[in-house]
Formats: sequence, structure tokens, C-alpha cells
Amino acid sequence: MGVSGSGKSTLGARLAEALGAAFIEGDAFHDAAAVAKMRAGHPLTDADRWPWLDRLGVAIGAELHANGLAVAACSALRRCYRDRLARAIDGPTRFILLDGSADDLRERVAHRAGHYMPSSLLDSQLATLEPPLPDEAATTLDASAPPDALCHAALAWLRYDADAVRYTGEASR
Repeated sequence: MGVSGSGKSTLGARLAEALGAAFIEGDAFHDAAAVAKMRAGHPLTDADRWPWLDRLGVAIGAELHANGLAVAACSALRRCYRDRLARAIDGPTRFILLDGSADDLRERVAHRAGHYMPSSLLDSQLATLEPPLPDEAATTLDASAPPDALCHAALAWLRYDADAVRYTGEASR
């Protein structure tokens, strides 16, 4: 999880490969109206986000229940979004926040090609971000770290939190 340009898709793909799991890109679950709104430089409202989070959560949950593990990239900026997503997943859910400086993130987003999310929306995402609280099943990693180091740190955290590694249908959240 994290704001645009934090590296969540890069980490998610590497983590999925390392775990032998499917990678689910949250951006692919936005409807056309939401993409058009963001492309035009308008931030999404909660009303725009709820159906997206539900669609994404159902897809993650289906993969989790079918294969025991799934990795997804999703902004999940607020606690209520993470809670909604976890309810839709209906299985053990862990979040990794990739946190970076506003300047580094602006630089990344400015040089990213082919993405509908304009850099003008980064400030609204940073303002919306609610870092995970101690009672959430989450950790925070430094987005400026190299992708391989982030993957190793994520794997170490997931292995420490053993019931996040493989879902059998019997573990509780």
C-alpha cells in the first residue's frame, strides 16, 4: 500500500514471485469513470472508492481461497479503506506501507510513463494517507530502499507473522 509512485506495484510483483503467488494490480479494478476522473486531475471520493475496494477485495479473496496466498498492490490510504478491503478479502490480510518523502515521490511520479494518475494528485493522496496504527496487521518500509531490499524486508516480516504466509481456511484474522 502507499501513495502513487511509492513502488507498491514493483514490490508486489517481486514479492508475489518470491512467494510463488499471484500478483493482483489494484489499479486494474478501477472502473472507467474513476480512471477518467483521476486522469482529469480530480481526486476520487469515498463513493468512488467503495466499489473499487469491494471488487479488488473479492478478487484477492478468491485467489487467497483458491491458492492459499495472494499479493496485491493497492493504495489503501485510510484505515477505513484497509478495513473494507480486509472484509471483502475474508481471510488473513496484511498490509505493507511504502512510505517516502514527498520530494522523492514527486520525482518518481513525474518520470513515470503511461500511467493515468497525474502528479497533481500526489498532494491529495499524501494528505489522505493514514499510516497504519499499532493494532493493524501492518508494517511500514522506506520507499527509497532498493526493490530487492524491500522484498527481503517484506518477506522477513511476513515470515515472522507466520499465519500471513499461507492461508488454509482455518486460520483466523
